[in-house]
Amino acid sequence: MVKPALVEINVSTDGTYSIELRASLEALLTGINARYRNTQDAPNATAYDELRVLEADALARAFEPFKSRLTNAIRLSFDGETAPLTVTRIDIPEPGYTKVPRTSIIYLEGQVPRTVQSVRWYYPESFGDNAVRVRQVDESNEKWHWSSWQWLRNDKASEPFSLTEVFTSPPLTTTIRTYVIAGFEHILPKGLDHILFILGIFLLSVKLRPLLWQVTMFTVAHTITLGLSMNGIIALPDNIVEPLIALSIAYIGIENIFARKLHNSRLLLVFCFGLLHGMGFAGVLQDFGMPADAFATALISFNVGVELGQLAVIALAFLAVGFWFSGRDWYRHIVVMSGSAAIAVIGLYWTWDRMVI
Repeated sequence: MVKPALVEINVSTDGTYSIELRASLEALLTGINARYRNTQDAPNATAYDELRVLEADALARAFEPFKSRLTNAIRLSFDGETAPLTVTRIDIPEPGYTKVPRTSIIYLEGQVPRTVQSVRWYYPESFGDNAVRVRQVDESNEKWHWSSWQWLRNDKASEPFSLTEVFTSPPLTTTIRTYVIAGFEHILPKGLDHILFILGIFLLSVKLRPLLWQVTMFTVAHTITLGLSMNGIIALPDNIVEPLIALSIAYIGIENIFARKLHNSRLLLVFCFGLLHGMGFAGVLQDFGMPADAFATALISFNVGVELGQLAVIALAFLAVGFWFSGRDWYRHIVVMSGSAAIAVIGLYWTWDRMVI
């Protein structure tokens, strides 16, 4: 999946502005954006994969002709007047672990009159989703003021960012709504690996009490590692976390095939796997950013969104098969065994795929 672009606009009292645009150059060049949950489904998937293995210098050369298209498509406006955009530098990391898309940084700079009072940003939907925030810089007085993030979808420009006031935090309800939605969407519809894990939990027992116990253990576990990861206390590289998450999905599917009923050891196992998934969630929040003055609120809200997403998956599964067929004699043989086998196969494939560099 292509991650959304992250945009930081710095407006300085020396009359200059600079933009740091963090995005996948490979995705921009091939037109692959957020509408493709799996980049392999995109028509330019082969070209995308070829670009991902290029050395930094080679990718920079491939991107050079695209610069003018980029600066013509995006828009920065001060008090309604469009500002000229010039790319001054691009930082491209080396390929590394190619299963995780690399993020490059595009720098744009220019002049801005000291009289302007607001700034707006536009990033076309064809390039993908994006999140933007603005920092006001007064280096002479050692003052820096960040705005909150605006998450932009559906080809919309940002709301105006004020440049005249000391940073004002958004209402608490806005922070809660933003991060609850982000957490929910990370499960539905974007988190296929987490969806399969929850379905694996559901398949072994559709009874409410044991099901809720497992979901609760999973939630508690991923909340712990998510909080620790976001505070920089623990960290594991993606090339370890992602294959292990896939392996946890495969294990749940395999255990469902051989276990006739839910054992207490399953709760401990789900808890341990939840610790892994929490590290995966942390990657999303690190990309999205956290408000410094509402860190706990944003973290809790994101977890609430994740929990609501998980419960939605269970509710949909129950309405689709559990409610109608769980009492039938053939339910375990047809639904549980077949579904678990499919989950196990997908999990094992993902494990292998994520381990191959």
